Amino acid sequence: MARILIIEDETAIAELEKDYLELSDFEVVLEPDGSGGAARALDEDFDLIILDLMLPGMNGFDICKLIRETKNTPIIMVSAKSEDIDKIRGLGLGADDYMTKPFSPGELVARVKAHIERYQRLTTSSIPSNDTIEIRGLKIDKTARRVYVNGEEKAFTTKEFDLLTFFAENPNHVFTKEELFREIWEMESVGDIATVTVHIKKIREKIEDSSSKPQYIETIWGVGYRFKV
Repeated sequence: MARILIIEDETAIAELEKDYLELSDFEVVLEPDGSGGAARALDEDFDLIILDLMLPGMNGFDICKLIRETKNTPIIMVSAKSEDIDKIRGLGLGADDYMTKPFSPGELVARVKAHIERYQRLTTSSIPSNDTIEIRGLKIDKTARRVYVNGEEKAFTTKEFDLLTFFAENPNHVFTKEELFREIWEMESVGDIATVTVHIKKIREKIEDSSSKPQYIETIWGVGYRFKV
């Protein structure tokens, strides 16, 4: 049974999320305090974390950053703040998804299932030991899920690695943001186009000599993105 940690200080919301997730056969742990939630996220093993943005003790941004220093556990950030800047910041810190309150419990459950299923496939899949992609100075080791640029290893989140690998395996093909979101997040975009934009920006910062003049991921204005070989 998959374990989910909900870090949420609004009791009514946390209990509602817990009830719906338990009906879908998830084991759910609640933490109302940011500091306590962060400690539990680091000390215990969870299959997914639902993280509120505004919390007592420690805010969601700081918790997300702390978790990402050591773990790739899927994180869904939730907040009543709908501004794009908050969504962009959360995704930039390594959150896998961002939901704006109020949202339907059914949508939350659907997103939780999609993220957990994908993460479990990635962590349990059997890949040949020599499965690597090398393009110019870029090397993607699919076995160890590691990325090297001119011999130097770069740290990637789960979704950043998935997106870069997808691009590299489908070179010279132009993908829209909606297509990329469906492929990597396995859900309809539902207004989450910023998710793709932020992840591509973070990838470029790690693999490109100049983000303004990318040699790998090219922007096709008005359409989407293409990986050049």
